[in-house]
This record gives sequence, structure tokens and C-alpha cells, in this order.
Amino acid sequence: MKNYRIRITVILFTILFTALIAQTSAAYEAESAITRLVNATYSGIEDEPVTLLSGQWEGAPYVEGGASRPRVGLLEDIYFTGDLDADGQEEAVAILWQSAGGTGENVYIAVMKSDNGGFNNISTSLVGDRVKLRGGRIDSGRIILDVLQTGENDPMCCPTQLATRNWVLKDGQLEENKIEVTGLLSLSVLEGSDWVLTRMNREQTIPEDAEVTIAFSSGRVSGRSACNRYSADIKEGDNAGEIIIGPTMGTRMACPDHLMEVESRYLEALAQVTSFSFYSGKLMLNGQKEDGTHFSMVFDATGTGPQVEL
Repeated sequence: MKNYRIRITVILFTILFTALIAQTSAAYEAESAITRLVNATYSGIEDEPVTLLSGQWEGAPYVEGGASRPRVGLLEDIYFTGDLDADGQEEAVAILWQSAGGTGENVYIAVMKSDNGGFNNISTSLVGDRVKLRGGRIDSGRIILDVLQTGENDPMCCPTQLATRNWVLKDGQLEENKIEVTGLLSLSVLEGSDWVLTRMNREQTIPEDAEVTIAFSSGRVSGRSACNRYSADIKEGDNAGEIIIGPTMGTRMACPDHLMEVESRYLEALAQVTSFSFYSGKLMLNGQKEDGTHFSMVFDATGTGPQVEL
């Protein structure tokens, strides 16, 4: 019996150790890929290839002494890997943005092939101006993106058309297949999904120990607001993407002051939310404060709801 227990212990230890090694290896490979992507050279965006430094590139001003200049950046939170050309080796697909200093922001996909410890950009394709990425994947040799893009009657600032886009790599070049329009932005897109707040505004992070979440289900939102749990009704507004969140109800536990402060700011902002959108696979809840300033709370998918694979 003793030897049997020892054998079982050894087997369990071996399984756990193997899983740990695999997990560590996957994390290292992901970190290595990002490190190479943020410092890679990309073609097909500007007139000449651009080499990123820590994920960013800036060109010379369009006018000497002017502030407007071309910029290119990598969306570091999202990239895909898979075999696109059936050669048995996986390629990486990076998502980049390009700005000329105005309100527009072109989105590109770039196919990257491993080359002497780095990445070589073999093809780049324009996705579109101010296209919002909901998620994506590589499936059966195709790059598939679920996007929010400008519809026929949309202003460029505010896309409401849901679409699935897909590209194949043919003879070393990306070719896009027919765009599949899947509907208009509505609350049904969020049904059954769960998210965690990462930024109270685009540039304003929250404390690491402040857990703020939101889940969408059957005309209600609910979650944790850093200290307590809350819920509220939610309904569509007059236009696509517009939402109205009713008064919140919640528990009344006491927490450390910094968590109570986060909770107060979050619940106040939640009541001022007027619309939602997506960016780089993240959920954006947009609103306007009483003083007229606009804000966008940023949420990451938790993976517990029916999210698109990223």
C-alpha cells in the first residue's frame, strides 16, 4: 500500500510539473513574440518601411516646425499565430494603427514570419479607417476579424456596422475575401458576456486590488464595484450603440478608503454612460460628465462569457 501511494504521488507530481513547464514555455513564447513585434520593421503603411521602437514610430513633421506628423503603433494586446501558407511553420499576425495627425486612424494587419530570431514582414493589408476590432483568430489558414466599421449612413467617428472580415495569404500576399455584414451594434452583442475594468478613463488606471466587473444578461448589468456588488437595468437608446443604464442597487459593505473611492467614481460614471463600443478587443463604455467632459471606461474580457477568441 505504501509503495502504491508513493507511485501515485510521483505520477501526480510528474503531471503537475509537466503542466507547469508547458505553461511557462507558452508564457515565454508569448513574451518573446511581443518583444519581437514591438521592435519589428513593417512595410505597406508609410511610403517607406517603418521600424518600431517599443511599439511606436514617429516620422518627421509634415511642415517644418509643425506638430502634425505621421505615427504608427502596434496594438500590443492582440495578435494571432497560425500557419497561413501551409508550410508547417506558424506566422504571427500583428495589428497596427497609423495616424496622419488628424481624427482618422487607419488599422492594418501585418503577417510576420520568424527570421533569425526576429520577424520579417511578408505582407500588410489595410483594414480601414477607424475600424474597431472586437476580436479575431486564425482558422483553417484564414485571418478572421470581427469588427465594428462604418456603415452606409454612419459618420466616420461613430461606426455601428458589425462585420466579419477574412483574409488569406496567397503567393505571399494578403487577399481579402467578401465582407460578411452581420448586423448593427446592439445590446445583443453583449448578452452573456463578462468584463473587468482596467481603466476608469483611457489614461487612468485603477489600483491593482480594486476588482470592478460588469456582466450583461437579460436587460440587466451586474458585477463588483471594487467593494460591493451592484446591479441595474440597461436598455437600448434611440440610435445604434446608445444605451441607458438605470439606477444601481447594491450591497452596503464597508471597505478600505481607496476601494470605496474607486467604487464611488465607478458607480457615478456608470450612471453617466450613454453608449458603448469596442477597441482592440476591449469594451468601451462612453459617457459625459456633468461638466461636459467625455470619458471612456475600458474593460477587458474575462473569458468566462461567450467572447470572441483573442
